Amino acid sequence: MTAGNDATGWRGRMAPGLDDIEALAIEAYAELPEAFRALCGDIRFLVADFPDDDVVREMELESPFDILGLFEGRGVGELATPVTGELPNRILLYRRPMLDYWAEHEETLDYLVRHVLIHEIGHHFGLSDDDMETLEANAD
Repeated sequence: MTAGNDATGWRGRMAPGLDDIEALAIEAYAELPEAFRALCGDIRFLVADFPDDDVVREMELESPFDILGLFEGRGVGELATPVTGELPNRILLYRRPMLDYWAEHEETLDYLVRHVLIHEIGHHFGLSDDDMETLEANAD
């Protein structure tokens, strides 16, 4: 390698930011079957560095690194009866725990973001883990 040559492509690069994770999530969502996306309705996607302290406490997590994503709201089966003042369902993706997981495992970052996104959408629909695996396989 000659001086100044960056054979790895990482020189001068920063860790993926919130916008990068959001872009991967939007791309992953777009790759899901159209009929499935239509059923998702009004779901908001939010990327944060970590879960807030209330989530860590309520879920009895040992560390904010113990969660990669979270579905907040009511599942599709519970939406028949509207609740006054209710916010739209949302899926939170946690950047720093995802990056930590990514650094320790043999998966690409885009695969990991897609996996977490599908898993959290699965909670929205009340899907089983087997159903979510099938959905992931169909998104490839």
